[in-house]
Amino acid sequence: MTSLKSEFLRVLTERRYIHQCTDLEGLDALAAERTPFAAYIGFDATAPSLHVGSLVQIMMLRRMQQAGHKPIVLMGGGTTKIGDPSFRDESRPLLDEARIAENLAGIKRVFAKFLTFGDGPTDAVMVDNDEWLSKLNYIAFLRDYGRHFSVNRMLSQDSVKIRLDREQNLSFLEFNYMILQAYDFVELARNHGVRLQMGGSDQWGNIVQGVDLGRRTADVQLYGLTSPLITTASGAKMGKTASGAVWLNADARSPYDYWQFWRNTEDGDVGRFLRLFTEVPEAEVARLETLEGAELNDAKKILATEATALAHGRDEAEAAAETARRTFEEGAAADSLPKVEVARDTIAAGINVYELLVQAGMASSNGEARRLIKGKGVKLDDVTVTDEFAKLTEVSGAGVKLSAGKKRHALIVAG
Repeated sequence: MTSLKSEFLRVLTERRYIHQCTDLEGLDALAAERTPFAAYIGFDATAPSLHVGSLVQIMMLRRMQQAGHKPIVLMGGGTTKIGDPSFRDESRPLLDEARIAENLAGIKRVFAKFLTFGDGPTDAVMVDNDEWLSKLNYIAFLRDYGRHFSVNRMLSQDSVKIRLDREQNLSFLEFNYMILQAYDFVELARNHGVRLQMGGSDQWGNIVQGVDLGRRTADVQLYGLTSPLITTASGAKMGKTASGAVWLNADARSPYDYWQFWRNTEDGDVGRFLRLFTEVPEAEVARLETLEGAELNDAKKILATEATALAHGRDEAEAAAETARRTFEEGAAADSLPKVEVARDTIAAGINVYELLVQAGMASSNGEARRLIKGKGVKLDDVTVTDEFAKLTEVSGAGVKLSAGKKRHALIVAG
């Protein structure tokens, strides 16, 4: 780490973002130059929001900009029409152009929280690969670029090989994905001066193909850098929970619920997540990760507040932290808890508590909700619900606090 010349790679190394690099020494020399260089990461529009599984990549772009370089956010309006087959057992559902446009609009909102956009030399730029992919002439593209790809090599890539080894179908449409991703790299190099592509470790093979294509067709030295696959200490995939994905957009997951996700981090992940997902200084991270017992919970609160401040703003993060303090330390049903509005007529007729758990996102099905109740894990206004078929028939003006376990709460209000 001390031998690195560039601030960009020193920070990425210290904060443990780097998994692989095509030429670390060459990239370090480029990043150490006074002239800013451009790098990109691609994001396909498969949903109306990104989730925290994409947060490492977003933070890498942020770190790059802080080091004085230019981040390019590549929106995959074109590649989404095909679907990335990487490490999937089956094809992604094909989306129509209207749904892709809707998803792109939702995804774009998150980047303004992490990056500064504009026309300056280090300001971020957002582009959409549909601008050039939709205009390609198929025969001309095959002649000019297809001849540089070895099918033997493509078949040996893990993203393809694993699918074939499992005897899962890989369509010719999906097989084209890595060619188009490599072409994106060359297109961005020619028209935006991009020299580096970053991504998750599952994108390594595709990135290397782009580096090679740049050398063959544009006579340009390109670089690739990947981050490690992020899993929790227990082995769970980052960004997935029992109640679904942890979305970055506030309309998909409230700032309070986002704060709670980080607050519930496993003990063994606190230091690593502070490095990757916050800007708490390294010396303070080193101190916090040594804490134990109740003091470690304080470190988790710092992680939750700092991570939420980046995604939703400092005010929302502080409000979420205060809501949690009032809820867990004072036992209050805070007004700022996530609200579930139920029609007054429905309440008057009686609504099952297990249905409320599903509506509040505390259970994925009625069956799961009833099992929570039978396990004595559900409370209404801090009173344990003992009957799995219990109904809520009355809600005061302030609302009724619904709790699943010690850390998940919502306010049921009459609408």
